[in-house]
Amino acid sequence: MAEALRLLGNVGPGRVLFTRNTLPTIGPVDHIPAVDDVIVRTHRGSAMAAYGRGTGARTVLAHETDGIDAISHLGWSIVVTGSAHLVTDPAELDNSRGRLRPWADPLTDLAVHIHPEVITGLRLTV
Repeated sequence: MAEALRLLGNVGPGRVLFTRNTLPTIGPVDHIPAVDDVIVRTHRGSAMAAYGRGTGARTVLAHETDGIDAISHLGWSIVVTGSAHLVTDPAELDNSRGRLRPWADPLTDLAVHIHPEVITGLRLTV
């Protein structure tokens, strides 16, 4: 698990898989590893922002990131699947905002923690 979190901390945007109207949806996200979690940025009004708002339902998200060379096709891919919750603590949210620089939408003012329950990965080697 430690190596997987280290690897995903060294690359740009990843992708998150969630459901919208019971259909699978994948979208690009900024991410950072944080102790034993992955934190992703989102914005108010997004489908991901609805997760963890006290509905009582368990929310599961999957986050995928990779470092694959476009020419050699060598590298790695990691999928982190686990329970997700919206960050509500103001200090923790400020810390996440400071560490997660938006690359696409500067209005991504919310953060979601994904606590890994399953981590899978593969290395593409010669």
